[in-house]
Amino acid sequence: MHIARTIHEVRESIRDWRAGGERVAFVPTMGNLHAGHLALVDAARAKAERVVVSIFVNPTQFGPNEDFARYPRTETEDTTKLAKAGVDLLFLPGVEEMYPGGTEATTFIEVPALSAQLCGAHRPGHFRGVATVVARLFNIVQPDVALFGEKDFQQLLVIRHMVRDLAFPVDVAGVPTSRESDGLALSSRNQYLSAEERKRAPRLQATLRSVAEGIRNGAKDFDVLERDALQALQSAGLVPEYVAVRRAADLKPARVGDELIVLAAAQLGRTRLIDNLRV
Repeated sequence: MHIARTIHEVRESIRDWRAGGERVAFVPTMGNLHAGHLALVDAARAKAERVVVSIFVNPTQFGPNEDFARYPRTETEDTTKLAKAGVDLLFLPGVEEMYPGGTEATTFIEVPALSAQLCGAHRPGHFRGVATVVARLFNIVQPDVALFGEKDFQQLLVIRHMVRDLAFPVDVAGVPTSRESDGLALSSRNQYLSAEERKRAPRLQATLRSVAEGIRNGAKDFDVLERDALQALQSAGLVPEYVAVRRAADLKPARVGDELIVLAAAQLGRTRLIDNLRV
């Protein structure tokens, strides 16, 4: 596995692969890799001859009171995992390489139709930072296909809309959420949970399943389902930010007959959990 720290190095490798007619799959990450990330790598390997992974903790998607400084950075362990997984190229840029003019003066990309609601309402500017860094990474790596986990479903839609609107020649593929045996979605932030919080964390997924079951059983008042779910999370000791039944295609308000998704976010101690479930 080749490790590149500059844009020039990445483009040199990509140029040689393109000359040989090889497809390129790309998995952008912030590191601290777990089994969910490696599932993305496996899916990428099935879609292309070459796999590129990036590790970059992107400062522009963190708010002023969020966990940028303490976000876990495990470069040595991550490099070993990716080499074993058969990754061809690992891109490890610094902030100066990604934002040569500084983060405050950089050009930003925003997807307004999706960015201000749900997680975006609770993390202002987050999806602007995500769209900006992903667009830059796409321009650097120039992949045929890029893979993202469905746990961050709103993020997946933001990226798909950006690709559509800006005509990026990239296929954006979603990969199902990897979970613990008790249903908790894998996340790098799960390590922040105390032992007691870890026992309660699966209530988020259980609550989503309860909402989905209600819909499948014919419930049509989604507002009532959402309110009941918020109360259930509070009773379980979580501090919910939202529970929302939305249209899966674009997160617009749900109507009976739409393909639906139930999304939720909640704080548990100092850890923010998100999850979703298609209905």
